[in-house]
Amino acid sequence: MSRAAVFVFDFVPSPSLSTDGMIPLSSFRFARRSSHVLLRLRYYSLSSPGGLAMVNCWDFLKWLGTDASTSVITLLDDPADLVRLSAVSWSLRRFVIENKFCKSLCSRFCPDTLNFPLVAEVSNTSKIAEVGSSSALEWESLEREHSAYALLCHLIVSPEGKRDCIHRAVCASSTDNYPDESIENTLEPSDLIDRRPSYWSSGGQYDPGVLESLTYRLTANLCVVREIKIRPFKAFFQRGHPIYSAKFVRFRMDHSRLRQGTDDYEEPQLTSDDYYKWTYVSPEFPMEQENVLQSFKLPHPVICVGGMLQIELMGRVQKQAVDGLYYICVCHVQAMGSPLSPFFKVEIHDASGSLILKYFRQSKCGTVPVGTAEAKITETSPGIRLQSD
Repeated sequence: MSRAAVFVFDFVPSPSLSTDGMIPLSSFRFARRSSHVLLRLRYYSLSSPGGLAMVNCWDFLKWLGTDASTSVITLLDDPADLVRLSAVSWSLRRFVIENKFCKSLCSRFCPDTLNFPLVAEVSNTSKIAEVGSSSALEWESLEREHSAYALLCHLIVSPEGKRDCIHRAVCASSTDNYPDESIENTLEPSDLIDRRPSYWSSGGQYDPGVLESLTYRLTANLCVVREIKIRPFKAFFQRGHPIYSAKFVRFRMDHSRLRQGTDDYEEPQLTSDDYYKWTYVSPEFPMEQENVLQSFKLPHPVICVGGMLQIELMGRVQKQAVDGLYYICVCHVQAMGSPLSPFFKVEIHDASGSLILKYFRQSKCGTVPVGTAEAKITETSPGIRLQSD
């Protein structure tokens, strides 16, 4: 079923129009709901009995003017609305695409997208077309960029597909008793496996300020991570049931310097920062001394390029009675987000370190992304015009 978006505004008549016949932006009053301003989108089926009566037809852009139209469109906070708006008329489609509203919206939700100076679309014929390049096919390039960023923005903001993105444990900065207290135990959701405690334990330290780290490989080279969950370990087999948590936690993300390749390559167990490039470092979050799965929501969704996540545990709070040393123990870790594959992959140039985001428009997936919806919406007749309410 094809749909068209009809934008309806609360309009306060101005005493007079401007000399060029445009309606001044000050004449509009926008309804505010919760944390965002919306334009009261209304959708009508073009295939309904009798069709959609289009009366008092007028051109949205000519009526508002480009400046006011830009101010209105930037209030939209859903990439699907931008896609639907671009299907209302050819003039609106050109305006939305040429002004790169999808790219701007994507960077508002996730500033990391600004790290991709180049986006490439990969077709079924393995032909790569650069998006945004200055050529005779500039319009086609802009359309591809519009589709790519609409889909990328949808995958970033959509709660669909959100899951634990940790694929496997790579290494820990120290381990007290290997393998009984290894980092692999943090992948288990329970702190008791086969009637035995399951947790990772750091080595003991006299100095409570010694930092520890846990490094993980994510499920794909390109993932959006929204929050990290950590459950400190409660030693129920010790007197008083002490909880070996940290005071603060911090997260670092990016890729290994050793090897670039497919999503499932094996990472060697190396702990030195010389082997990793960390381009994202989160703020420090306080950790409670409680045996619960604690959630640490990042300030904004982060695109992890290269699929490496490191958790830094800072400050020790619990001393073990038998040896007088401070330890940090963790029984479970989750990285909540969603992989961007198979629609997107990233290529890192070793020499320059520059990034190329590859967009696979024809990728098969069980869900219908915005990019696919856009392909259907844009089949709508170009003659559609907005009507006043």
